Amino acid sequence: MISSETNQQVKDIIKLQKQAKYRNKTSLFITEGIKMISEAACSGSLVKIYISKSIMEGRKDIPEKLLKEYPYEIVSDKVFSHISDTVTTQGILGIAKQPVYNIEDILNDERHMWLLLDDVRDPGNLGTILRTAEGAGMSAVIMGKGTADLFNPKTVRSTMGAIFRMPFIYASDITDIILNIKNNGYNVYGTAIEGSILYDKADYTRGAGIVIGNEANGISDRVMGYITDRISIPMEGGIESLNAAVAAAVVMYEAARQRRAGC
Repeated sequence: MISSETNQQVKDIIKLQKQAKYRNKTSLFITEGIKMISEAACSGSLVKIYISKSIMEGRKDIPEKLLKEYPYEIVSDKVFSHISDTVTTQGILGIAKQPVYNIEDILNDERHMWLLLDDVRDPGNLGTILRTAEGAGMSAVIMGKGTADLFNPKTVRSTMGAIFRMPFIYASDITDIILNIKNNGYNVYGTAIEGSILYDKADYTRGAGIVIGNEANGISDRVMGYITDRISIPMEGGIESLNAAVAAAVVMYEAARQRRAGC
């Protein structure tokens, strides 16, 4: 049993929790809770499990299959509270490999529906967007420079497992991706407060790219220069705009509605 906070494995877990640079270097990240660990196992990403002493003694909530198929360590409750990123811990966390996707496969996906993020910085927003994109049947989420770290513990929790199923990729310049999508005959729409068309008047039936911008500043002028049309979501009351994750959900589900209806 690991009972010291100076144990090297404990130090490595803390670095994976707190340092994006270390996550990128190792291509690993932390996932907490039975549901997320089970998702990691199903996807083939799970590497190792850490279980608090008290949870291991109870054991009723831990699938026996996980303990048989994956290496695990028992950790004292005190040390586990040190390595956990959650306030109310479930007493189990895992180390998982970061999923990797190919941009060619993403662009050739038969659904032809891509969500592109321009400098979306809030980890919670990013996780919710990835989860919603899966629900709305998008091909992939493509993240541009400045977008939050998908493997941040808060982001991982917000995905509710979608991180293991929803294709995604970071692009050094999303304008290259936008041009690729347009050159293949698809429109790319960007959300804006003053859009030229309403979001539900745009045509998504053949497929399209949808660009969501930074929470405070929207889509950058440079990226906006590459889109086909600006789309807006009408507002009532005194608000000027929606949260980035909410705006993304509204547009993605309109696209899904049109595609189901065929118009």
